[in-house]
Amino acid sequence: MDRMLYVAMTGAKQTMYAQAVNNHNLANANTHGFRESMAYAYTEPLRGPVYDSRDYVQVANEAIDFSTGAMQTTGRDLDVAIQGDGFLAVQAEDGTEGYTRAGDLHIDGQGIMRLGNGLAVLGDGGPIAIPPAESILIGTDGTITIRPLGGEASGVVAMERLRLVNPPTENLVRGVDGLFRQRDGTNAPADANVRVASGMLETSNVNTVEALTRMMELTRHYETQVKVMSTADNLGKSNNRLLGLS
Repeated sequence: MDRMLYVAMTGAKQTMYAQAVNNHNLANANTHGFRESMAYAYTEPLRGPVYDSRDYVQVANEAIDFSTGAMQTTGRDLDVAIQGDGFLAVQAEDGTEGYTRAGDLHIDGQGIMRLGNGLAVLGDGGPIAIPPAESILIGTDGTITIRPLGGEASGVVAMERLRLVNPPTENLVRGVDGLFRQRDGTNAPADANVRVASGMLETSNVNTVEALTRMMELTRHYETQVKVMSTADNLGKSNNRLLGLS
């Protein structure tokens, strides 16, 4: 019975993990620029030195779906969406550089440009500082121009440029803070070909209908594995009773 029990146990355990990944996707369905995580299972054989033994279920390392989300028009000058491939560089809380597709920018009380979650947005020279201004505009190449406070309508000044990168997605991993980083820990070089659109935000690429359907499927899979474990337990008890009578 132990084979039946342990095989069902690994199935239930990995189904719970897949359910957690799916729930994380659903929780971020409304997070701008979020990229869906994917969990897939495979068979992990357990082979003895003499004969083949059981096969366990194993979930592979979390993969990420980098397909783009929909563009959502906001009309707000400080909202930017990456057009096509690429990422916006920001400074993580630990001081390292991370990458995101979120573009809900704002200027804090000290004049620092930040994401909606408070992380500093990086330019070519580090965090971007913006002086008091009548208006702030962001060009398609990420160049930030301002009209200084009290300045003439035609007196715009180029201040900084968003640091835009486009590393191969297969080299990226997502950290616990939700930011992407290169696997080798290095910073990606700036890419002048990355373009942004102001007045827009990119939605999450999570399909909520598919995620809800997947949640129901995973629930049924888990219940099936639990039933198998219960059956194995009952069979084991029956065998013990028979052995006790003999």
